[in-house]
Amino acid sequence: MKLPISKLDIHKLTDEQMTDLLFKNIKDDNRNGDCIFVPGSSKAVQYRLPPAIQLYKEGRAGKILFSGGVIWDGNKLSEAQLLAEKAMELGVPSEDILIENQSLHTKENVLASLLVLDRALHLHKINRLLVVTSHYHMRRMNLKLQTYMPNWIDYSLCPVNDRTTREDNWFLNPYGRQRVEAESAKLISYVKQGIIIDQELEFTNLP
Repeated sequence: MKLPISKLDIHKLTDEQMTDLLFKNIKDDNRNGDCIFVPGSSKAVQYRLPPAIQLYKEGRAGKILFSGGVIWDGNKLSEAQLLAEKAMELGVPSEDILIENQSLHTKENVLASLLVLDRALHLHKINRLLVVTSHYHMRRMNLKLQTYMPNWIDYSLCPVNDRTTREDNWFLNPYGRQRVEAESAKLISYVKQGIIIDQELEFTNLP
């Protein structure tokens, strides 16, 4: 069955429905693009950076954009700057790295990246971005991109799994459950408020 996100009630969703909401039918289509887009997080260097560099080394895109201005405890650099430094240590040349270090959350990742992308690649010439973020965060990231980026840009979704918030195990530990429940609530709320566009999704079971 299919249902728009705007019709969901977060208080009535089962674990199976939250899994469908955040994880279902999100997978890499293996297409090439113009730039790899990596929003930051507290553990982006550990989980998001290696697959992003792998995509770059495979020739899927010639540029990597690191986005994020948050400075996490224990660091002196912003998310984007830290990712860029580590990427260069791992062999990505500086001329292929773009940095957006003003954003403080997902919507700003998109908005603040517009100018960076336009200056470096020209928005009217960009056809596809390869998006690298946590699997449970990808649905919201994709809808934010579709809402605020130019409508001619397409996206290849390249989800990354961590240890505790995977499609097959998030419900087995308190930390994974907390993140999935919070992400589900954010996604539904933002759609209902009109902050991001609605999307019809396929659910295995609906009430």
